[in-house]
Amino acid sequence: MTTPSRPKRIVLVTGMSGAGKSTALHTFEDMGWEVVDNLPLSLLDRLLGTPQPEGATDDQRQLALCVDSRTRGFDAEAMLRRARQMRESHGQDVEILFLDCGTAELTRRFSETRRRHPLALDRPASDGIARERELLAPLRRWADHLIDTTDTGTNALREDLRARFGEEEGEAPTLSIMSFGFARGLPREADLVFDMRFLRNPHWDDALRPLTGLDAPVAAYVTADPAYAEAVDRIAGLLLLLLPRYAKEGKSYVTVAFGCTGGRHRSVHVAETIAARLRQAGFSPRVAHRDLASTPHDSLEGEVPEGTGQKASGV
Repeated sequence: MTTPSRPKRIVLVTGMSGAGKSTALHTFEDMGWEVVDNLPLSLLDRLLGTPQPEGATDDQRQLALCVDSRTRGFDAEAMLRRARQMRESHGQDVEILFLDCGTAELTRRFSETRRRHPLALDRPASDGIARERELLAPLRRWADHLIDTTDTGTNALREDLRARFGEEEGEAPTLSIMSFGFARGLPREADLVFDMRFLRNPHWDDALRPLTGLDAPVAAYVTADPAYAEAVDRIAGLLLLLLPRYAKEGKSYVTVAFGCTGGRHRSVHVAETIAARLRQAGFSPRVAHRDLASTPHDSLEGEVPEGTGQKASGV
């Protein structure tokens, strides 16, 4: 038996055509909200009575509905009455977000995009804009959130919406740290790739070859490289600079990949080290080692460094 859905927050998105409603809906979707565009209010009860998506719960679900002059049977006063009814009868938190924009700027936008105004398909856009302002006036007057996008770019609008409707918990992107071997190809999901092949290679030490970057002897060997400490410090500093900015931009996933030749020694150790640094700074990275279980091959590691006393197998 299913129970009616009760989202913890509902935002009715409305406003002038061309003022940024599509950008707003995409931003809500990026923040994890359920988004429905152009829904007739008569269907709202049916929507709320639909079972939750698998894995979702009412205390997690937030709903953004776009209702505007395109909506079938649109009536601003009826929309306001419906919002008040939900607040009073069900204790539902319903907010109205109104996106506005100056007439001259809207006219320019319609001219540049060559789109026709939905209320003036066979007339100048200015006629449709004037009619739409008249229809939407009650919603603008009673809106809980009014955003004027006349002088606002897309990125600024997104930041404003995240500040108003985002939540601190869950706002940080899902962070993954991974190691891999260049010999087996670049990971497609990587956003940032750091090449660790400048560090001396434990593969050419007979005692270290069977081990991995998770083993203490390999860690000691890699960290003894004169370039290691400064390189790791700089990489960690760069990530600490970039990750908060990715979060601010609304990026949902960030994957940082560290590569070496075979993906078993240097990249594994550095990935673990950087993940530990990020945890100390308050991040919660997930760590994966793509090629850790692969079999070491001399042929994949390139030429034997001078002074090792080793010979390549020629395989």
